[in-house]
Amino acid sequence: MTELSWDWGNDRPADPPPAGSPLLDRARAQLEAYFAGRRDGFDLPLAPRGTGFQRKVWERMRRIPYGATWSYAELARDVGSVARAVGQACGANPIPIIIPCHRVLAENGGLGGFSGAGGTESKSFLLELEGALPLRLL
Repeated sequence: MTELSWDWGNDRPADPPPAGSPLLDRARAQLEAYFAGRRDGFDLPLAPRGTGFQRKVWERMRRIPYGATWSYAELARDVGSVARAVGQACGANPIPIIIPCHRVLAENGGLGGFSGAGGTESKSFLLELEGALPLRLL
């Protein structure tokens, strides 16, 4: 899987992935289970396109547990960088949700940004779904 996109807030059902794609079927099943609260992680082969640094940040984000959050600064320290560069890598994440950039918050607990459809509204929804939305943001 190299990319994930969605139309957040669209009133009509999303078009299903093309038939005959076992990987897309598997990804859809895992995403449906995630949104139904029956899955807290993903077991999919990922091959996101990005720089070496971006891939390093994305790989580390995949290890942030369901229901937990890290700050951009914590993630930056973990990968040996600075928060701004980590924020840019988060913004370039081509596989949101599966690579959980929504679990990365500002140092003060604020949401920061979210490049997925719906922006920070989507980020809040995902954090709420996981029970990770800090009380001060509710």
